[in-house]
Amino acid sequence: MAGEPRPRQLALALDHAAKLTRDDFLPGPSNENALALLDRWPDWPARMLALVGPEGSGKSHLASIWATESGARFMAARALSTEALPEALATGALVLEDCAPEELDERALFHLLNLVREEGGWLLLTTRSAPTLWTVALPDLISRLRAMPAVSLAMPDEALLRAVMVKLFADRQLAVDEALIAYLLPRIGRSFAAARDAVDTLDREALQRGRPVNRTLAAELYRKASS
Repeated sequence: MAGEPRPRQLALALDHAAKLTRDDFLPGPSNENALALLDRWPDWPARMLALVGPEGSGKSHLASIWATESGARFMAARALSTEALPEALATGALVLEDCAPEELDERALFHLLNLVREEGGWLLLTTRSAPTLWTVALPDLISRLRAMPAVSLAMPDEALLRAVMVKLFADRQLAVDEALIAYLLPRIGRSFAAARDAVDTLDREALQRGRPVNRTLAAELYRKASS
C-alpha cells in the first residue's frame, strides 16, 4: 500500500575480508618511509624492526606484505612464551603482533631477540609505541630494545583515505561518486579501519533496503546515528 515502508531485504554474509597484499596497498606520506624500509629487506640495518603506529594506521597490512616476502609466521605478542620460542622461528622469520609492554612476557621476548641473532632469523614487531619508550623491568631487555631499529606510521591523510575508500568500494563492485566520498570523509575516524567500517555499513544497508550506495543513503544513516 502507498506510504508503507519498503521491506528490508536479507543481506547475504559475503566475505569482504580486507585484502592485505602488496597490490592492494596504497602508499602515501603517512606510510612511505615504513614501506621503503620493508622493501629493503633483507638489507635491513639489523635483523629486526619495530613497526610503530596507532591503531588503523596500516601496520597489519605492511606486516602481511613483509610476511609474504619473508615467509614469516604470525604470533600475537600476548601469546609469546619461552615454551613457544622454537616454534615461533620455525620458518626463520616472525611477525610479533600488537606488542604492548604491559602484556609481554619480558623474559620470553629477551630470549626471542637473542634467538633471532643467534639463528640468523628475522623479526618484525608491530606496536603502538616505540620500544625505546616501553617500561620494562628486565635490564638486559632494555638494552636490546634501545638497539632495535624502528619506523613510524602516521594516520592517513585525507588524500590517502579518499583513495582507500574508493578502492574499498571498487573491491565490492561499487562505483561511487565524489559527493559520497566528500560527505563521508569528515564523518568517519581518520583510519583505514574506520574507512572499512563505513564502506561495510553502507554496502550492507544498501542491500537490505534495496537502495543504491550514494550520498543520500549515507546522509540518512549518519543523521540517524547522530540523533
